[in-house]
Amino acid sequence: MSEEKNRAEAAPAAAGASPAPEGAAEEAAAKVKRGGKSIPAGIAFIRSTFNNTQVSIADARGGVISWSSAGKAGFKGSRKSTAFAATMVAQDAARTAVAKGMHECEVRMQGAGAGRESAVRAIQAAGIRVTQITDTTPVPHNGCRARKRRRV
Repeated sequence: MSEEKNRAEAAPAAAGASPAPEGAAEEAAAKVKRGGKSIPAGIAFIRSTFNNTQVSIADARGGVISWSSAGKAGFKGSRKSTAFAATMVAQDAARTAVAKGMHECEVRMQGAGAGRESAVRAIQAAGIRVTQITDTTPVPHNGCRARKRRRV
């Protein structure tokens, strides 16, 4: 029983000996570990279709840092394909990338939706400098195979 009393008395004394500095240092170290490396430059992939807009921001090697889509942003149905939805999506993805240290990127757009230009403007407005804009929409070289000829 005397051992339990000694332990109970020693615990508050130990806690009182080093109140905040040690705990604050551990929390700061945990935040640094969670944040990871700062990524100064990367690539923003914008896929704008007639039904949706998706933005993913990656580092230079292609590892995705942040992403967002119109559905994730809370838009449903035909509102997902609007330019406003694309703006909100790009802002959401860009804010996360800026928080991880990104300040410049190149943009690769794909698709023919309404949110192409508005997504690029939203990325710039979030504080990321756009160095290059490339259109990577696939274009057919000879088109699809024609239907068989109709016989009457």
